[in-house]
Amino acid sequence: MNIVIIGSAYPYRGGLSAYNERLAKAFEEQGHTVKIYTFSLQYPKFLFPGKTQYLEEEPTYKLNIVRAVNSVNPLNWLKVGNELKKAKPDLVICKYWLPFMGPAFGTILRQAKKNKHTKVISILDNIIPHESRIGDKQFTQYFVKPIDGFVAMSKKVHDDLSFFDTEKPSLISPHPIFDNFGEMVTREVALEYLKLDPKYKYMLFFGLIREYKGLDVLLEAFAEKALKDKNIKLIIAGEYYTDKKPYLELIEKYQLEDKIIHVEKFIQDSEVKYYFCASDLVVQPYKTATQSGVTQIAYHFNKPMIVTDVGGLKEMCPDGKVGYVVPVDKSLLAEAILKYFNENQQERMIAHIIEEKKKYSWEILVHNIFSLYNKIESNQ
Repeated sequence: MNIVIIGSAYPYRGGLSAYNERLAKAFEEQGHTVKIYTFSLQYPKFLFPGKTQYLEEEPTYKLNIVRAVNSVNPLNWLKVGNELKKAKPDLVICKYWLPFMGPAFGTILRQAKKNKHTKVISILDNIIPHESRIGDKQFTQYFVKPIDGFVAMSKKVHDDLSFFDTEKPSLISPHPIFDNFGEMVTREVALEYLKLDPKYKYMLFFGLIREYKGLDVLLEAFAEKALKDKNIKLIIAGEYYTDKKPYLELIEKYQLEDKIIHVEKFIQDSEVKYYFCASDLVVQPYKTATQSGVTQIAYHFNKPMIVTDVGGLKEMCPDGKVGYVVPVDKSLLAEAILKYFNENQQERMIAHIIEEKKKYSWEILVHNIFSLYNKIESNQ
């Protein structure tokens, strides 16, 4: 098939780009022709909270990526849409994660579908955003209308879809394993690379830091005496997309400075393996969630995890097997961390992880996308 993916890709950084590129590779491995239409302008600078939108390294895969979409220029949307209309791809896949993209994607897809041939499937990261803004509902409604079918990556997102559409075909297909960050290295190699002392155990909070991700909950938990007195350090690896002052104040308040490894930057793809392989436990103390790519990186590197009982996180983390699921509560989070380290759960949980992650292959996602495509075809 001739397939087009619309969304983030190289030179843009982050999990959205990594996902689209890995999906393109999975399609190509099955013999399909894939072209990614990424952004010429993704976010205007004044709307982007980070230091840069761009990856500092070369892409992991050699793919056909075209920088074409300007997220704020309606004339560009018509131009790209008309180009796709003439190209007549069999399938266009469009990731959706933010209502801000609704007008651009919605217009492009409307134009593309005028060829009466192209089918459109959207893979939904979120349909209702973590942080709401004026216009969210209208932008999402505009985006949803030209879509032929939906892939939600969690039950939470699939349920949220019902606020916007209940008639078009849809299915749930979990986020596949993020296996594009290199092979595992030994703990010793990772610790040496990061210049960390091997006498400590390490927890990892990984990824862009936003208010809903609950780093404050983790810091409050880490400050509890039973945990603070343990031979454990916390690695916070990620760039702040929110005011960092409240977090620094918590670290100072609880005198955690010596217990925190603060890596305040976007972690480049080539370095991701060192942070996960150096860590004994990955902690995701989110206050709200749909699903998380961090979970799937943890699976790839065989790392047990503790997640909160929100959104789709618990769907991906069988409690007591690959980690623990806890409420958003600092004391219960601290108890789970202590239990993991006191009872030496690592070896047992890794065995479960190796078995559990077989469910999350890219081949399964591709199969599910084509099942949805066939359903769309048969309905028309």
